[in-house]
Amino acid sequence: MAGHRRGSWVVALCCALCLAVLAGCGGRGPVPDAAAGEVRTLLERRAQAVLDGDEKEYDRTERPAQGAEDLFGRLRAVPLDSWDYRLTGLDRDGARATARAELHYRIKGYDRAPVTAERTLSLERSGGRWYVTDERPAKKSGEQLWDQGRVTARRGTNSLVLGVGQSAADLRAHRDLADRAVPAVRDAWPGKWPGRIVVLVPRSLAGMAGLLGAPASGYRGIAAVTTGETGGSGRAPADRIILNPEAYGVLGDFGKRVVLTHEAAHVATRTETSAATPLWLSEGFADWVGYRGTGRTAAQAAPELRRAVQRSQLPAALPEDEDFGFGGDATKLAGAYEGAWLACRMIAEQWGERKLTDFYAAVGAHKGRAGAVEGALRDVLDTTPDDFTARWRTYLRAELG
Repeated sequence: MAGHRRGSWVVALCCALCLAVLAGCGGRGPVPDAAAGEVRTLLERRAQAVLDGDEKEYDRTERPAQGAEDLFGRLRAVPLDSWDYRLTGLDRDGARATARAELHYRIKGYDRAPVTAERTLSLERSGGRWYVTDERPAKKSGEQLWDQGRVTARRGTNSLVLGVGQSAADLRAHRDLADRAVPAVRDAWPGKWPGRIVVLVPRSLAGMAGLLGAPASGYRGIAAVTTGETGGSGRAPADRIILNPEAYGVLGDFGKRVVLTHEAAHVATRTETSAATPLWLSEGFADWVGYRGTGRTAAQAAPELRRAVQRSQLPAALPEDEDFGFGGDATKLAGAYEGAWLACRMIAEQWGERKLTDFYAAVGAHKGRAGAVEGALRDVLDTTPDDFTARWRTYLRAELG
């Protein structure tokens, strides 16, 4: 089962922007001017060394723990277009200090704007200079893939797959499926999007949870999620499709193909998705794209809902947002996805595929959730919520009864 996590890798900068004097967010006071300037210079040198691929210069910026593989080596395979630290806070205690910084980086050919990650760096002063002794994600923030180990990259025609602890054969397989997913989405979605996807493959479910900054229990059994900024700012970085190697790995080739196409559909529709878009529409549409052209029948692709219909337990209404919670009942979650998919499938069959994509865009363009679906049903499909729900229930009975 695939998922779509609403949110953004782009962290708000208001804390840094609204202070006239750079101060630690929750720190002990203003950053000492002299030390702050020296640390900024250190971070600039460190960032430039990463971009230049200059390992010797990078080594001059730090004193890593003995035997530890440094960040430079772990992210060597990542094709970077930019890498920049912005100091947001500094707590100093003599020759030691802790810096808080925003790391802004872009992957070459994929990110239209920098991804932002909050970082904490431990520093030590020696011989009149500051050195980094450790760099890690800030508390309560997600990890970056290279925080989990050495990254391996496989570039495709339409995709970039980055993995940790994955075999070369597995990464190639992920790349090939991702490359197939992109044209499938292009054929279904007429809206503008870059037509490229970045797929992250951590070592385990725990690694997936670390990237998301969330408990692993909430994603057990979820094959993949997509992260990205919803709405049409046009400045958001490329989305990241994050695989759960434990759940994704047990799928067959068909299931893996559907999952990656589903997630690629989220990437494509992200700028047309907003707070006004209910999850039944965003998830149902992504599943419709995933199954489109595969020949799978409703009975084959919606087994949980089929059992419910055959027990005379036909849903009374379309799934609510809370029905898509990853940490809830697995049967209820599967039924929510299946019902959402069949609602979008019904629109495509009874009104036409272009009406489905127009309906999706119309809902997302609404200023808020209230009235969004009702207005799009009226303006695009010339129907009402009650009529649409009744038609959907009849469709479920016909397809699954």
